[in-house]
Amino acid sequence: MHTFKKEERLCNKRLLKKLFTDGSSFLVYPFRVVHIPEILPGNYPVQVVVAVPKRKFKKAVDRNLLKRRIREAYRLHKDALLYPVLNQHNTRIMLSLSYIGNEIADYKIIEKKLLAVLKQLQKAYDKVDI
Repeated sequence: MHTFKKEERLCNKRLLKKLFTDGSSFLVYPFRVVHIPEILPGNYPVQVVVAVPKRKFKKAVDRNLLKRRIREAYRLHKDALLYPVLNQHNTRIMLSLSYIGNEIADYKIIEKKLLAVLKQLQKAYDKVDI
């Protein structure tokens, strides 16, 4: 089921602060990914925040375009790659996808790199048993 509901988005300021102070991070250009296992409310194993910096993309139109492309790629591939592993280990995580590229990437490039990100997360949480 390819949905991306409000409950799957990370909005809580306290949880966001914890994610960025205590979370583990890695880089898959053009993404900087920060993640941390956490006990979360709701039925979804992942809560996500997507960020595109104002410093690199001055126009809101450009930032929104990139965020839409990232969310769409995530929405289409989360069920196949990330959710089965997390549900198997009964793990819930908070996840930040920050776009650090310098130019507006095509959807195909974003999708390809996001697949690499999800596979790396899948490997990380397949080993960990919480």
